[in-house]
Amino acid sequence: MGQGDTGIRAAATEQPAASRSRRGAVVAALMLSMALAALDSTIVSTAVPQIVGDLGGFSVFSWLFSGYLLAVTVTLPVYGKLSDTFGRKPVLVAGAAVFLLGSLLCATAWNMAALIAFRIVQGLGGGALQGTVQTLAADLYPLKERPKIQAKLSTVWAASAIAGPSLGGVLAAYADWRWIFLINLPIGALALWLIVRHLHEPVRESSGRRPRIDWAGALAVFACGGVLLTALVQGGVAWDWLSAPSLALFGTGLALIGAVVVIERRAAEPIIPGWVWRRRTIAAVNLALGALGLLMVAPTVFLPTYAQAVLGLAPVAAGFVLSVWTLSWPVSAALSQHVYGRIGFRNTAMLGIGTATLILLAFPFLPYPGEPWQPALLMLLLGGALGLFQLPLIIGVQSTVGWEERGTTTASVLFCRQTGQTIGATLFGAIANGVLAARLGGAGDLDAVTRALGSGAPAEHVRHAVADAVHAVYLGAAGAAALAFLVLLFVAPRRFPVLRNPGD
Repeated sequence: MGQGDTGIRAAATEQPAASRSRRGAVVAALMLSMALAALDSTIVSTAVPQIVGDLGGFSVFSWLFSGYLLAVTVTLPVYGKLSDTFGRKPVLVAGAAVFLLGSLLCATAWNMAALIAFRIVQGLGGGALQGTVQTLAADLYPLKERPKIQAKLSTVWAASAIAGPSLGGVLAAYADWRWIFLINLPIGALALWLIVRHLHEPVRESSGRRPRIDWAGALAVFACGGVLLTALVQGGVAWDWLSAPSLALFGTGLALIGAVVVIERRAAEPIIPGWVWRRRTIAAVNLALGALGLLMVAPTVFLPTYAQAVLGLAPVAAGFVLSVWTLSWPVSAALSQHVYGRIGFRNTAMLGIGTATLILLAFPFLPYPGEPWQPALLMLLLGGALGLFQLPLIIGVQSTVGWEERGTTTASVLFCRQTGQTIGATLFGAIANGVLAARLGGAGDLDAVTRALGSGAPAEHVRHAVADAVHAVYLGAAGAAALAFLVLLFVAPRRFPVLRNPGD
């Protein structure tokens, strides 16, 4: 690294996870796997009317999304530890197989309860795809080349996430909603075949003892995450925040947190080892990317409604206003190596998130109703700023650990980002609905406004209320960005303690 990160420690020799002649095939498999995980986060959304019309269960259809998200999030730490213990390949192969099994089962679902259960099965495999793909990307490339693969994965994720709703709508309208899940099978089978055939991990030195799996810790982490995330996702939606179900879930979640701490302290090989939070670099990156997950909710969830209700755009055009950040994010991420090579990982990330804070603060000052290019320009700039923020942190934190700790470290970072998104959806949803209720005399919420958009343009006072609500959300997102900046400033070390490996 350049002068920004000169705290280099000696590291054990690491061989690449695949020869260069096979690396292209493995990278293709990783990109296909990432596309599957990203698509299934969004592809179902536009097909809900067809699914509900066929299977019924309108009152619980939100669990098609929540169940998948919960399963992905709570399994990330488990898969991270397993990949450090047994290698990336068996975990990725097993996860892909579970994901494909879940996809096939979803296509055969006979009612909404079965479809929700099978979506959870999909999510159990999706957690392995997300975490292990990111870890393998660091295994495959030396430090100086990692921005290339990470930029590719970022591009695939962004493009797939944006294309998901459109693809889901097309399949549901012109074929059958079951094809939303069946389309995963050939793509996933190709990725699985490439991994099995071309990924050959080097043989690691054995310690002479049999690996010990912390099954009690895995179950406790799964239960704790599931209960708390369910409380956050369903609170204020399925039941009131101060209702008996909400209080019971949060109380159970707090008790399970205590159980997780006790179990993990006693475990010989804990799923969430204490060093994940004792090391300043990893703890700071976890907190900073948790704040990133929080702030990303503002544009991804609320900007499309703003574009339709306030700017008067059609759904496709509203989606374009959001999607422009997928153009600048991968580009700035790929170019970030030239910045952190000079000023270091921490300072580059601070530059990115500091700029993002100013951009988010600028959103409430847009003229009313304004022109579509104005929020689109801010989104383009925001994508560039967040590319400078996220990628240096991921590459930096992966470079501070060896192979045997990289899976756990990567999983902890992704877990915190996913959790931040869940908290953000809950927090900013409450903020938006509170502002709307105040502006509309105590009646209405953002979901009702979104549903009403299909029947025509909202009244002028409703447009003003939506604008005020989204402005408040963006101010909250700016606060989350400022929090990430402060974490990096006061918690993260000035120079990341990078391990130097052959080829770096």
